Amino acid sequence: MKSVEHSMSIAEAAEHTGLSTHTLRYYERAGLMLTPVDRASSRHRRYSDDDIEWVGFLTKLRSALMPIAQVREYVDLVRLGEATTAARLDMLQRHRVSVAAKLDDISQALTAIDAKIAIYSKRNGNE
Repeated sequence: MKSVEHSMSIAEAAEHTGLSTHTLRYYERAGLMLTPVDRASSRHRRYSDDDIEWVGFLTKLRSALMPIAQVREYVDLVRLGEATTAARLDMLQRHRVSVAAKLDDISQALTAIDAKIAIYSKRNGNE
């Protein structure tokens, strides 16, 4: 059940999450929210604390370069409940391996960049 302790407009939710209102609407249309976002009597969206927490997790998955299709698959599994815990664990573990490999690649690239910076700094007398 959704938390009803606090609700916020889409503009407030955008400010709180650091996402645009367009992105929040997209997450809804793409079926990435766990449950439908509540609407006020004016039909304006009202985001609960649970919605905001979920958007935060979606943001982390996207920051970790999880494709939307895979995020949607994960969301579908979450909606199916506890019986899918093993499948969710497997999905996150596989994605973690992928992210770790990308981090290693980025770390190697950063090392190469740092080496070039050191060479250019020495040439310019900025040791």
